[in-house]
Amino acid sequence: MEFSEHIKTANVEDVVLRQPLHPPSRGTLCITGHHLLFSDREETGTRQFLLLLRNIDAIEKRTSGSSGTITIKCKDLHVLQLDIPGMEQCLNIAHSIETLSCLDCASEMYPFFYRPSDLRLQDQWGLSSTEKLYSQMKELHDRWRVSTVNRDYSVCPSYPPAVIVPKNIDDSVLKKVAKFRQGGRFPVLCYYHRKNGMVIMHSSQPLPGANRKRCKEDEDLLQAVLDGSDKGYIIDTRSSQQATQARMTGGGFESKSSYSCWKRLHRQMEKGKALQESLIKLVEACGDESNNMDRWLSKLENSKWLSYVQTALSTAGLLAECVERDGHSVLVHGSEGTDSTLLISTLAQLIMDPHCRSLEGFLALLEREWVQAGHPFMQRCAHSAFSHTRLQQESPVFLLLLDCVWQLWRQFPLALGFSEALLLRLATEAYASDFGTFLCNSHKERWALGVMERTHCLFRALLRPRERDYYSNPLYEPTELAIWPSVHPQSLQLWRGFFLRWTQQSRHLEEAQEEIRNMVTEWGKLALK
Repeated sequence: MEFSEHIKTANVEDVVLRQPLHPPSRGTLCITGHHLLFSDREETGTRQFLLLLRNIDAIEKRTSGSSGTITIKCKDLHVLQLDIPGMEQCLNIAHSIETLSCLDCASEMYPFFYRPSDLRLQDQWGLSSTEKLYSQMKELHDRWRVSTVNRDYSVCPSYPPAVIVPKNIDDSVLKKVAKFRQGGRFPVLCYYHRKNGMVIMHSSQPLPGANRKRCKEDEDLLQAVLDGSDKGYIIDTRSSQQATQARMTGGGFESKSSYSCWKRLHRQMEKGKALQESLIKLVEACGDESNNMDRWLSKLENSKWLSYVQTALSTAGLLAECVERDGHSVLVHGSEGTDSTLLISTLAQLIMDPHCRSLEGFLALLEREWVQAGHPFMQRCAHSAFSHTRLQQESPVFLLLLDCVWQLWRQFPLALGFSEALLLRLATEAYASDFGTFLCNSHKERWALGVMERTHCLFRALLRPRERDYYSNPLYEPTELAIWPSVHPQSLQLWRGFFLRWTQQSRHLEEAQEEIRNMVTEWGKLALK
């Protein structure tokens, strides 16, 4: 594709930029295949504002006489306005933005063109792999093995090439189990609890259907997970009614008669359209300028966003309780197994495992549980809260995860090794990024496009010395103890740093946090003298 075909007007002089927290500025607007660049020529020098076109969620244009105004609403909730002289120029710029911000082909997106001077494509891509994780955990070797049954992605398109499964279950059995699970997502190990040897597995729903079909291989696999334990738990992220109704379309759940050693627990978690609409309502509430507190609180409650945060943390707490306190292994799934399943398994690992709470451990957890495990980022993050297009497969599940992690970070300010700034950066990068980490919907798609060879890895970039220092929590004090979040409504707060990030109040919070960071750094230097 030639980007120039969609750029009728490449630059415009005498444009006025209006954005939150800054006075209006006049300068030159340029548009390229991937960016909007605004250069503000002040007496003190040139200031530049660079916006990745992929970050644009919606635009609104108005023309009046011989000029026009374009309002740009971004996926990171930034809203800005461009006053452009010349109606034709305004319409041309608007058309270019609309076209270039909605590229469907991943290989045309900016990560394939991004070439910073301090990163090389030859550098290692990613933080870890299934094989490396397995080799580091000697405790797994007696009962578990690495299977490469999916090395050509033919068994499960959304799984990585290598997965960890019970040692006495061979690949021929795994192929049969995959046919009995939606999308081929057979049960695989995602977490081993070193304290007691219990594990968390995840998968998609089984496919007994209306005829209540059985799969002996599936039953054998889950029995092998228990390895002599009296019982395990299955946490189904659908209601009992939803799971039963799924039988009518070929899905279903693990019946008590066929899986007698497994106890099923249903914890309904919203996803898909309901979650996307919740985000839209919440952002609308946060943009309410009526200054009416009762109205604002009513809108906040009606969005149901905080109730979804509460449910996610509560369900993750239940999962952690089963493993940590009760000493039982757990299988987690909903229907597809690519959304709420990953959400609660990630949060449960943060609650239980101190390694996951360090900066590097947290990024490795996200890579393992979201990128490698097949969360469809490009479908879920195609649009944010402002888009006028009809909802398809968008759902802010990853943003909900980051909000839940922020709630943990706020309740346990010393226990997590990373700062709020990291969560904000990840929230932005998931929707629009210079890096290839969140491109595509699966490992298979990334492999087909050569993402690992042709783009840079966000997680590795965040661990460079300067970034590591900025995104670390200066108050971090590692603890081996589990951190059990309070999910009482009064314990959960709106994530102001994200949802109100472009307001004066949020700017004051950022300045205060930076001041705290500087003070802690100075104290550390004095202590070393």
